[in-house]
Amino acid sequence: GQAEAVFAGLPMGHEFTSLILALLHVGGHPPKEEAELLDAVRALEGDFTFETFFSLSCQNCPDVVQALNIMAALNPNVRHTAIDGALFQDEVERRKVMAVPMVFLNGEPFGQGRMDLAQIVAKLDTGAVARAAEKIAAKDPFDVLVVGGGPGGAAAAIYAARKGIRTGIVAERFGGQVLDTMGIENFISVSHTEGPKLAAQLEAHVKDYDVDVMNVQEAAELIPGGANGLHEVKLKSGASVKGKTVILSTGARWRQMGVPGEAEYRNKGVAYCPHCDGPLFKGKRVAVIGGGNSGVEAAIDLAGIVAHVTLIEFDAQLRADAVLQTKLRSLSNVTIITSALTTEVLGNGDKVVGLRYRDRNRDEEHLIELEGIFVQIGLIPNTEWLGNAVALSDRGEIEVDARGATSQPGIFAAGDVTTVPYKQIVIAMGEGSKASLSAFDHLIRSGV
Repeated sequence: GQAEAVFAGLPMGHEFTSLILALLHVGGHPPKEEAELLDAVRALEGDFTFETFFSLSCQNCPDVVQALNIMAALNPNVRHTAIDGALFQDEVERRKVMAVPMVFLNGEPFGQGRMDLAQIVAKLDTGAVARAAEKIAAKDPFDVLVVGGGPGGAAAAIYAARKGIRTGIVAERFGGQVLDTMGIENFISVSHTEGPKLAAQLEAHVKDYDVDVMNVQEAAELIPGGANGLHEVKLKSGASVKGKTVILSTGARWRQMGVPGEAEYRNKGVAYCPHCDGPLFKGKRVAVIGGGNSGVEAAIDLAGIVAHVTLIEFDAQLRADAVLQTKLRSLSNVTIITSALTTEVLGNGDKVVGLRYRDRNRDEEHLIELEGIFVQIGLIPNTEWLGNAVALSDRGEIEVDARGATSQPGIFAAGDVTTVPYKQIVIAMGEGSKASLSAFDHLIRSGV
């Protein structure tokens, strides 16, 4: 069979790299993936016709496009077509694509959002998860076990490995929230970079050292071992991994509104990534929920694409930086509504058609007809899986002291998941480094 990777559209912007890599891989150049994973791709049996809808401004789309192109290059049973949704609006409407990347397999929805090669193979090869779990369960305990692959977790793993101690890192996805960040201009010494690029650099830097990377693994439970015992982290795959010390760096996720219709119409008009999904709403009316920096930045970006943006803020005034507010108010196709509480997302069964909000000053209900809602109202720490294993604040963040130590001896934490203020990449990296040094100090002093 012949390798078949097709681009329906001009693969420029974020997808130009996808085109270059496709040419290399189809020409026989080996992909930079683990040999075991590539063997699993070659071993797939069946008939797989993939279609991926992408947008040129979507920073998560190239990961999916490139993974499926690798599969098409290695396995003659796999075909892949990458479709620029902005150029094929009729197809987008017919297939009811409201968020990218959106993947179809043999004409049926397969997955939405960022997926790497390992995640795609795991969905196709049901035995892959069990094999990976068995492999992880057989590992000896680590001196330092890091949970989370964002900037904090990556820094912690690097600092631990540089001490020459046995280091492991469990990550659901390397890069964490950074993957959903478009332009990064406050990463000191680097004038400009983009989230996926930084995430790839984090992973590559970790792999420069002797770190056991357990990717595509999600933590399910933490069982503290006490002052001198081994701490155990149970994974959703069924595996269990242990460490003399543990560094928790599981980050945070987008906060949801929690109103009727939001969950039902997620990826059907309700979105959380304006950079990814904005181009799908070209010429349409949308709302942005949230008046902080992220909300106002989203409204500014969307105003250049869509017909009209309504920004809805709960407080009496916007909370974004003054320079952003000035830019927002200069745009002719933006309406700002403050002192407003979104109460319901309205849809027709297939997609969003409007939203209801309550004027908090007059206690009046209002209806806005629109086709997209971008939610930008902050973050929630990923700590539900911890239960009562470590002390949490009333906001669900892990309580840490000045050294990054939690309430449990030998367990440390870093990054957006903790009570440390200001959720920034550089702060997470510093906190991860500090937690790792504290863990090393604990190992020396406790004699574990």
